[in-house]
Amino acid sequence: MRRSRLAALVTASALVLAGAAVMWTAGPASAAANTATFTKTSDWGSGWEGKVTVTNGGTTPLTSWTVAFDLPAGTSVSSAWEADVSAAGTRWTFRNKSYNGTIAGGASLTFGLIGAGPGSPSNCTLNGASCGGGGVVTPPVSPTASPTPPPTTPPPTTPPPTTPPPTTTPPPAGPLPKHFLTGYWHNFVNNAVELRLRDTPAQYDLVAVSFAEATSTPGAVTFGVDPQLSTALGGYSDADFRADVRALQARGTRVILSVGGEAGRVSVADAASATRFSDTMFSIMQSYGFDGVDIDLENGLNPTYMAQALRSLRSRIGANMIITMAPQTIDMQSTAGSYFALALAIKDILTVVHTQFYNSGSMLGCDQMAAYGQGTINFLTALACIQLENGLRPDQVALGLPAGPGAASGGVMSPSVVNAALDCLARATNCGSFRPPRTYPGIRGAMTWSINWDVTNGNGFANTVGPHLDTLP
Repeated sequence: MRRSRLAALVTASALVLAGAAVMWTAGPASAAANTATFTKTSDWGSGWEGKVTVTNGGTTPLTSWTVAFDLPAGTSVSSAWEADVSAAGTRWTFRNKSYNGTIAGGASLTFGLIGAGPGSPSNCTLNGASCGGGGVVTPPVSPTASPTPPPTTPPPTTPPPTTPPPTTTPPPAGPLPKHFLTGYWHNFVNNAVELRLRDTPAQYDLVAVSFAEATSTPGAVTFGVDPQLSTALGGYSDADFRADVRALQARGTRVILSVGGEAGRVSVADAASATRFSDTMFSIMQSYGFDGVDIDLENGLNPTYMAQALRSLRSRIGANMIITMAPQTIDMQSTAGSYFALALAIKDILTVVHTQFYNSGSMLGCDQMAAYGQGTINFLTALACIQLENGLRPDQVALGLPAGPGAASGGVMSPSVVNAALDCLARATNCGSFRPPRTYPGIRGAMTWSINWDVTNGNGFANTVGPHLDTLP
């Protein structure tokens, strides 16, 4: 997120396929056998992301499933999603959740995991029998060093989806609606209008206060009302701000504290700094009454220790703590990237990722067909598809856009286009030439940078996108 009036334009990036499949090759299985197939979808040397596809090869429903395998010494599972995980020595066991135990005849489901260490699974069993599976993965994309200009011809039209949408996991219980609008509130002064927090328009379900600041101690953060903002508002104290947090919460709006921004230099790179982050954020949240935290570190992060810090903080706050992330577009192009790796590592406690789909130039989408230009419906849907098809649940994906002129240097678009993109992802209607491979009715919503810029521009974003979210499935 940018504090200045105009943001630096991120260089347009070309993307290429990278990575390789790693598969179990158990003994041969009959055509009607149940199978479990493991693929390593990305590998960064000290760890990897994998997914396991469980397939019912018969005609009668499979009512429960348990997958188990061995990992060599020095390799473990740091997190998993869509399965409950346990370990006994080097043997790791994954059991279905309460909502995904039944697999119809001929159908499949997938669960994912993050491995810590270089080793790969072996000796796999599914419900006590050999897994019997192999498989091929479409690897994630990763950025190359040289930019690719936008296409000179219109991107090819992709066919409509031919496969049924997967079962959507219900979003975790919590204080936010099924689809919601997020906006960032400025705790600083720039060319946008200054606002007291209580003057946030009612369309916003979630307000991210920008920003918590780094201290001279690695990992530690601090927060207080910006003195220049207080002056611009004719006096606005920490006590006034605390009262405004309570006022928004009383009307049903949740308030979280965003860490970082364009100039943010918060560093959580080891266990000690992870502890300090957790300790100082806990103190701030208790003092001001924040409902959660947003990670908006645009100068890099360590996924291992940030995940450790966030898990520690949540264990102290409780299960209703909101955790959001606001990566730049380039940060979510590959599961091997630090931001994507963090999102997957905390998938079981993550609320939503609202990627900044702006200041990005042109980038490839999940179809690898064209470098879609920012500011278009194809850019939003094709790039959101990367996250939706590579491990995040639909309820953990939202579209982040600038509120209007002045908010960003590129990617500003009409709010009606944002609505069309949400329709395309949720219902396969109002799409551009790119059509996602399936629908995602649970797509969580939209975010804007920022509330202040939206008010400056007449509240067009909130008044257009906010009501539309209520019409989604």
